Amino acid sequence: MATFNLTTASNLFKRKYLKISDNTYNSANVATARIKKDHGFVGNNLYQAVPLSFSGGVGSGSLPTAGVANYQQAVISAKKVYSVVLVDRETIKAAATDEGAFVRTLREVVRKGVESFARNDSRIFYGNGDGSLGTQASVTGTYTSTFAAGYNEANFEERDLVNIETSNTDPFLVDTVAPQSDGTLDVTVTLQSGSQVPAGTDEWFMQNSEDNDPLGLQFVCDATTSTLYSVSVARRWQANQQAETTGLTVDMMNESMLEVERKCGKAPRFITTSYTQYRKLLNLLEDQKEYHIPPRYVSDTLKGKLSFSGIQFMSTRGAIGVFPDRFCPPNRMYFLNDNYITRYHRPDFGWFDDDGTVFLREASADSYSARYGGYYQNYIIPTFQGVITGLTL
Repeated sequence: MATFNLTTASNLFKRKYLKISDNTYNSANVATARIKKDHGFVGNNLYQAVPLSFSGGVGSGSLPTAGVANYQQAVISAKKVYSVVLVDRETIKAAATDEGAFVRTLREVVRKGVESFARNDSRIFYGNGDGSLGTQASVTGTYTSTFAAGYNEANFEERDLVNIETSNTDPFLVDTVAPQSDGTLDVTVTLQSGSQVPAGTDEWFMQNSEDNDPLGLQFVCDATTSTLYSVSVARRWQANQQAETTGLTVDMMNESMLEVERKCGKAPRFITTSYTQYRKLLNLLEDQKEYHIPPRYVSDTLKGKLSFSGIQFMSTRGAIGVFPDRFCPPNRMYFLNDNYITRYHRPDFGWFDDDGTVFLREASADSYSARYGGYYQNYIIPTFQGVITGLTL
């Protein structure tokens, strides 16, 4: 004899859906939010005059010989950066109301498309322009790649499509990202098409991004030779670079801060670093934390509500903020002047709607696709920036 209960009569009961859960990752980036944005990039390239010296022609006692300053010209070329979403038409109809699904399909797809673009944009800003996610130390089975301790976990996300090894475009789907207790990182992928077999110390790239990213902080701030924006790297066209092999100290930070100002006359306006180094900085400055207690709290409600509001580092021009960013490599700290960093966009950056609609019907499928992004380049004037590399983890 059967009993009437939630199991035997399960089809009789309604399901009550709660709102969709919050994201379980951090996609904020203070650095890219602070830099200047320009949306008037038209024509083939942008060109900017770069004075790299004084003019000379000074002296005492008699008239000096006139001189001409060294003028170069920076060339800024746009790069193509996209996010693409694809949604089945029946799914749109099935989730047209709140009764049918946790979220409205189109609204959710649009939100996640922009969110994914912002995450990749943050990766690009801290990168070196070649689309690289990292170089694996080894690979086992089919296929689990191990990255050495110190690689940036934020560069790897489940459901991403990646290319493995230079000049290869076979797509691999990231199945799992597993940080290990020894600091290494294991990433398992599945080949989607083609015949590429990961081996040895292959380099990984975001799909189709090899040598196609806009320039990032690592490329600009690490340059010691060759050119940046078609201007030869030299004393007046180079970031302040401070290589360290020990733990972070306040003296290191003071040195980098003052060296940037000494070289160009402008102090950095903020500092960005990894969560690893931010934690070390919190420990260094423990005795200088200030805890603010709002006056509306009474004594019996203080428990659990005391906290510090952040870190400010003192420069010669006053206190500047220090911000952690998960896309900053774990062993780095950047000293940036956002007055001299500009992102130049082609017009109409955002959702592609040239046909009068964002979602376009697929030619041979019962689905719709949409594209977000456009064409831009990061123009980071190196002389006004500084970097500390090689900090111990």
